[in-house]
Amino acid sequence: MRLLLVGLSHRTASLELRERFAVDDAEPLLSKLRAGGEVDEAFLLSTCNRIEVLVVTRQLEAARHRLRSLFARELGGDAGAGSDLDAALYERTDARALQHLFRVASSLDSMVVGEPQILGQVKEAYRVAADAGAIGVILGRLFHRAFATAKRVRNETAVAERPVSVARVAVDMAQQIFESLEGKRALLLGAGDMGEVALQALRAQGLHEVDVANRTPERARELAARFEARAHGFDALPELLAVADVVLTSVGGGRPVLAATLVESAMRERGHRPMFVIDIGVPRNVDPAVNEIDGVYLYDLDDLDAVASANAAGRRREVELAEAIVLEEQQRFDGWMSALRAVPTIRHLRSRGEAIRESELERFARRLELSDGQREGVEALTRAIVNKLLHAPVSFLRNEVEREEGLAYLEAARVLFGLDDADAPGAESPLESDADASEEE
Repeated sequence: MRLLLVGLSHRTASLELRERFAVDDAEPLLSKLRAGGEVDEAFLLSTCNRIEVLVVTRQLEAARHRLRSLFARELGGDAGAGSDLDAALYERTDARALQHLFRVASSLDSMVVGEPQILGQVKEAYRVAADAGAIGVILGRLFHRAFATAKRVRNETAVAERPVSVARVAVDMAQQIFESLEGKRALLLGAGDMGEVALQALRAQGLHEVDVANRTPERARELAARFEARAHGFDALPELLAVADVVLTSVGGGRPVLAATLVESAMRERGHRPMFVIDIGVPRNVDPAVNEIDGVYLYDLDDLDAVASANAAGRRREVELAEAIVLEEQQRFDGWMSALRAVPTIRHLRSRGEAIRESELERFARRLELSDGQREGVEALTRAIVNKLLHAPVSFLRNEVEREEGLAYLEAARVLFGLDDADAPGAESPLESDADASEEE
């Protein structure tokens, strides 16, 4: 069984490209992936900064072709995305896929290192995959370790000591532009987790006049009540924009919430006083043409990257400690995967020995006409001989499988004992071997 991860992120793809491939509902795609036969288990993560698919497969090349086809044809791609998509997609297999997932869950691959939202997003994506029936023995164990790794990074390092998110970086940028947020008025579009973090950061910087607008007014009221802010529906946007100095958007959906005409009208009403707009939605919530309006300063996720990089540099020592934890956990899971790969070989080796023993005993017993008591005695004797002969190689394989040379020893055992000879006694099909491995675990 192999691990394969294919995806694109803020490190390889522009915001414009990422928003074209954002996934609102992963369950149908996961079900379709598993129905094809190339993939045994599957997981899909779609956030504002990455879209990644991780699968378990027995057919690596077929799975690679299937995942690339998924991005090119089913995740919003079209003919015009060809070269950009090819350049943006990355692949990770086996140990590198493990390491990548552990780094993502631990917020070491985030735009803002240490931000707390990503772990919750990974857990939610895992829940969706599990509900879709796409999680099996291997991914179930893998994500258990990924969550444990993220917990260790949070508890054993200071990477998340001063939790920072994209929303907080955006608020810091607003403070730099206005010098002080006291006396300013903010408008928050969206009432999800990212919006809540932004609202906390705004309040911490001294901005107390806050309006929250959401497609669902009840959700806006729920969030606003916790922060003594004012709640509105989107129907109030024209009036709210006219008095807002800072606008921060984090709204789901495919169409921009703020059109250029709407912002132009608001700027005229507010006498062209400066407006700072931060769009952290994917797909983008604000029409890019808004940036051409005099007095409006529009920033999106790509614009926040430089600030996030400076944040990561300041945490370099803690990041190094976190990377060491990730490597340790990766090696631990590698050992489990290697042991899992050893199970079919060990079972097959025993099956081969038992098949030969039974065959020879049957031939011998027919010639000598053994009584039932004699037959039982010979059965016990021959079984003991086979077990003693196999004890040393089986123990060696179990002990060595977690070492770098372990897989080479497994291959050598298969060759020396002819385990891949389909006509030999005790032969097993690859599918039976994989099933045995899962049952053993």
